[in-house]
Amino acid sequence: MLTTGVKTILNSGLTTNQAKQVHAQLLINALHNLESLLVRQILLSVLSYSTSVYRYVQKILYYSQNPDAFSWSCTIRYLSQQAQFKEALSLYVDMRRLGMSPSSFAVSSALRACARIADDIGGISIHAESYRYGFCGCVFVETALVDLYSKLGHLDIAQKVFDEMDEKNVVSWNSILYGYLKYGNLVEARKVFDQIPRKDVVSWNSMISGYAKMGDMDQASLLFEKMPERNSASWNTIISGYVDSGDLESARRLFDEMPHRTNVSWITMIAGYSKSGNVESASKLFVQMVKKDLPSYNAMISCFAQNSRPKEALQLFHKMLEDKVEIQPDGKTLVSVISACSQLGDLTLGSWVESYIFHKGMEFDDRLVTALIDLYMKCGNFIKAYELFHGLEKKDVVAYSAMVWGCGINGKVADAIKLFEGMLNAQIRPNLVTYTGILTACNHSGLVDEGTRYFKTMRDHDLVPCIDHYAIIVDLLGRAGRLQEAYELIKSMPMHPNAGVWGALLLACAVHNNVEYGEIAARHCFELEPKNTAYYSLLAKIYASVGRWDGARRLRKVVEEKKLDKIPGCSWMESI
Repeated sequence: MLTTGVKTILNSGLTTNQAKQVHAQLLINALHNLESLLVRQILLSVLSYSTSVYRYVQKILYYSQNPDAFSWSCTIRYLSQQAQFKEALSLYVDMRRLGMSPSSFAVSSALRACARIADDIGGISIHAESYRYGFCGCVFVETALVDLYSKLGHLDIAQKVFDEMDEKNVVSWNSILYGYLKYGNLVEARKVFDQIPRKDVVSWNSMISGYAKMGDMDQASLLFEKMPERNSASWNTIISGYVDSGDLESARRLFDEMPHRTNVSWITMIAGYSKSGNVESASKLFVQMVKKDLPSYNAMISCFAQNSRPKEALQLFHKMLEDKVEIQPDGKTLVSVISACSQLGDLTLGSWVESYIFHKGMEFDDRLVTALIDLYMKCGNFIKAYELFHGLEKKDVVAYSAMVWGCGINGKVADAIKLFEGMLNAQIRPNLVTYTGILTACNHSGLVDEGTRYFKTMRDHDLVPCIDHYAIIVDLLGRAGRLQEAYELIKSMPMHPNAGVWGALLLACAVHNNVEYGEIAARHCFELEPKNTAYYSLLAKIYASVGRWDGARRLRKVVEEKKLDKIPGCSWMESI
């Protein structure tokens, strides 16, 4: 009677506390054979993964007097379904150590875990075990093997397993399709797609995503129009493809046509407008969102921060912290907030963010540390920046670039060079920001030979100098009096020089009283920024320095006739 009653309870939903009460009765009455049913029911009753619940189930498994493969297999499958892949694989290994034979579900779940955490050795070992237990003809295990080898990039093995399958379901087809798409083989992927006997929405979405990632939006759009049925992921995939290709007009048209928008749809459009610098359109969409969540706030705060509107980024952050919003920031939020503080030079708020991270017990990951390094460097707190930098577990190109750039803008040339060379010795390839920092450092200290040498090494790292790099080198050469070299460099530029580049040459000509190149530079500056009187003043100064008073008076007259207001500073001074 007791056993029957307990079984009845175990076939109904249980809370954790109820499960513990039932477990106590099983132990008291020596009903150890029912522990496997208890484990299964606990896992079925949990809607989402809970660490505490898993730890409880784990204790039942490890301390059970009658350990059985059924309860262990159920738990491995549960962990894999809940994306707890390391725990699933660890439990599978322990199960095998205890000598229990896994079920086909345990094997397929363990293989799925290996695929997600890219564990080659574990996956191959379990593949070998699948022969031992006779699971090679099981569609679930074979599909998991195709998925494993596809995700690991072993497409030849994946294809071999797939070809040997007696029974192929749509998941098997989608797994081999995913493998070819992941590694950019659209030709083979399309062959597989066309052969799928019964395509589901995942098949269509995968193929559309593959074309979109390769920039072939014509084919992606054609498939999207042919889809027999679409879900929100279908719409988000095609919208994201247009956003990534820079066709925001088409992306917005589809967004407006979308029958049921998810927050992913809104965030995708906001991110697209952010990338293109259209902050107003991004802001309008954000305001229109009915239910704003953390990712949507992150997208909009990042949009403001990345588009040089730090005050608005901080205003939105403060709004997010209001009690009525009830959304707690995460690492992504705080990286954007610190970036906004850096742009404003607001060390007080930046330090508050650092304290907030400690107070909330958040993970102090490398992204946050790097953002703080950038903040402290820009605010001149080198000691704190170095302290954070040396505390990094993994120093990547972003962290090094923040340090080199910070030293560069603060004129600490020796430190910038030491960091740059240390970065190269650590086999970390510099990026464009790194070079901006090291070239700026050389410019501040007048190290012409070093600066030009570093500039030439950009090609060695497959980097194409941008217009700001040319402006820095022109300024460096010009200040050293090497005006002809500076002019020849400008003529060799692969892009059209802007006012920053010509302005740097004009300023150097004013320093060295050079009329020839000064007139050339000034002519281009007048064309690019006709209302900027600073250029007229510089050329007038050059004329006056060589006694060409008529030329100087003529320029002053032009300024008066055009009624130009004197603009303090020059655009190129800010860009450098």
